[in-house]
Amino acid sequence: MCRRFIVPLPSDGGLSGPAGFITTYSYFCQMTHQFLRMRTLPACLLVFFALSLPAQTVQELEAQLKNAGSAKEKMSLNYQLAEEWLKKDANKSIAYAKAAHQLAIEQNNDGMASESAYLASRGYDRTRDDRNEDVWLNSAVKYAMEAKDADLIIKTVDQRSRLAVKQRNERKAFQIVQEAFDYFSKKSSGQSLSQMQAQYEVQKAQLERDKQQLLSEKQRLEKDISGLADERDNLKQDKTLLTERQKTLEQEKQVVEEEIFKKEEEIQQVSASRARALYIAEHRKRMIDSLETKQVMDSLTISQQEMAIQNAELEKEQGRYLTYLLGIVSVFVLIFAFLMYLRFLAKKKSSKLLEKQNKIIEQERQRSDELLYNIMPVEVAKELKEKGSATAQQFPEATILFTDFKNFTTIAERLSPEALVKELNNCFRAFDHIISQHTGIEKIKTIGDAYLCASGLVKHKTIPKEIVQAALEMQEFLEDHKQEKIRLGLPYFEARIGLHTGPVVAGVVGFKKFAYDIWGDTVNIAARMEEQCEPGQVNISETTYGLVKYNFECQPRGRVPVKNKGMMEMYYVKKAVR
Repeated sequence: MCRRFIVPLPSDGGLSGPAGFITTYSYFCQMTHQFLRMRTLPACLLVFFALSLPAQTVQELEAQLKNAGSAKEKMSLNYQLAEEWLKKDANKSIAYAKAAHQLAIEQNNDGMASESAYLASRGYDRTRDDRNEDVWLNSAVKYAMEAKDADLIIKTVDQRSRLAVKQRNERKAFQIVQEAFDYFSKKSSGQSLSQMQAQYEVQKAQLERDKQQLLSEKQRLEKDISGLADERDNLKQDKTLLTERQKTLEQEKQVVEEEIFKKEEEIQQVSASRARALYIAEHRKRMIDSLETKQVMDSLTISQQEMAIQNAELEKEQGRYLTYLLGIVSVFVLIFAFLMYLRFLAKKKSSKLLEKQNKIIEQERQRSDELLYNIMPVEVAKELKEKGSATAQQFPEATILFTDFKNFTTIAERLSPEALVKELNNCFRAFDHIISQHTGIEKIKTIGDAYLCASGLVKHKTIPKEIVQAALEMQEFLEDHKQEKIRLGLPYFEARIGLHTGPVVAGVVGFKKFAYDIWGDTVNIAARMEEQCEPGQVNISETTYGLVKYNFECQPRGRVPVKNKGMMEMYYVKKAVR
C-alpha cells in the first residue's frame, strides 16, 4: 500500500518511466485520501437484495436461480453464486460473475456492473490468466467511474497497476494511475489542497462565531434560569399562603364539627325528654283509670306527632350543616389541584430549558476536550481539567527524537516567506502523520526548523522500536521529496535525525497558554546526536542501540566527540530487520 504523505502537487503532467509512475501513483493515493476526507463524494451505495437474506448453500442458491422470475433477482443470485464458487471453483465463479455483469448492464445498474466485473477479475486472478484479469479490471474501472464508487476505483486501479508492473510495462501502469488521478481531479472541482485548507480555515472561523453565539445564548439561558428561580420563590410564597388557607379551613371545619356535636347533644337531650314524656304518659295512663280511653289516646297521639316534628327538624338541620362542610372541602380540593397543575407546568418548562442548556454545555465541553487532547497527552489533559494543574512526572526510560534541516538559513534566503512556510508546513505535517501511525509517540513541539517528539512517556520499561522506525520513515519521505525537487530544479531540505534514551521529567508550564514540555540531560544528548549526524541519516546513541539492535541493522561509527560530554559511541540505523 502507498504511504499517504503530504507532498507538493506534481506540476509536470508528462512524467514517464519508473520515476513518473511512482510519483503519480504516490500522489494519486494522497489525492484520493484527501478527496475522501475533505470532500463529500457523490452517494453511490450499492444495496444488494442478497445482503438482506440469511446465509444459504450453493445448492439452495442454484435452485432459487432456476425459479427466479425477475432479472433483478437473477442478477443478485448470479452474483452470490459467483462469490460462493470463488473459493471452490474459479471457472464456475467467472461464469456466474459474467452472467451477473450482463444482467446489470441490461438494467443500467452501473454499481452492480462494476462489482460483478471486479469479481470476474478475481476469478481470472485465481486461474493466473493475467490478460483476462486486466480486461475485466478495465471494465470494472469504467463502470465504477459511472457509478462514482471511489473505493472500488482505487482498489481496481491498484490491482491493474500491479499487473502492469508485474508484466514490466511501467508506462501502462503510469497511464492507468494517471487516468484515475485525472478522474478524481475533475471530481474535486479543480481545488488544490491549499484551497481546501483555506476552506477549512473559513469553516473554523465560522465555528468560532457559532461558539460565541452559543455563549451569548448560554448567558441568556442563565438569565431565564434566574427568572425561573424567582418564579419558584413566588410559588413557594403561594404555597405558604395555601397552607395558611388550609389551616383556616381546618379551623372552620373544626368549628362546624363542634356545632354538629352540640346539635347531636341537643338531639340526645330531646330524645331523653321524649323518653321521660313517654314514661310520664304511661304513668298517667295507669294513674287516671277514671279518664276515658279515647281522651288518653288522643293526648298520646298529639305528643307523638310533636316528637316526630321535632326529630324531622333536627335531622334537616344536621343535613344542612353536612352539606356546607362538603362544599367547603370540595372548594379546597379544587384550589389545591389547580395550584398543583400550575406547578407541574412550570416544572416541565424549567426541565426543558435546563435540558437544552445542558446539551449545549456538553457539546462545548466535548469541543474543548478535543482541543486539549490535541495539545498534550490524554492523561495529562484529564488531570489538568480535574485539578486545574498537572503534576510533573519523571519517566526512567524515554526516547527523544530531534530533527534539524541542513543549510536551512541558506535555503530560506532563496525562497519567499510564503514558499518557506509552505515547505516547512509540508514537512512537519508529514512528520505528524508518520508518528500518528506508530503507538506511544508524543509530539512535543517545533522550534524553528527543529522537530521534537518522544516515546516511552510511561512508568514501565519500553523498547523504542516504534520511534526508530518513524525516524527511518521521515528520512524516506525527505528523500522522495528531495528527488522531486531536484527534478523540478528547486531547493530542497535534508535533515539530520538524532535519538537518545534515558530519564526525563515532563510537565505542563504556563498560565494562560499551557505548554507540555520535557526536560533533562537525555534531551540535551539527543540534540548532540542530531548535531553529530550526517544529512539523510538516523544517528542513535549506544543506550538506544542496546535496546533496538535486534530489530534494526545498524552501522557502528565508533567513538565520536560530543560537546560537554566527551567521547560517545554512536550508530547509524540503516534498515529494519525483517
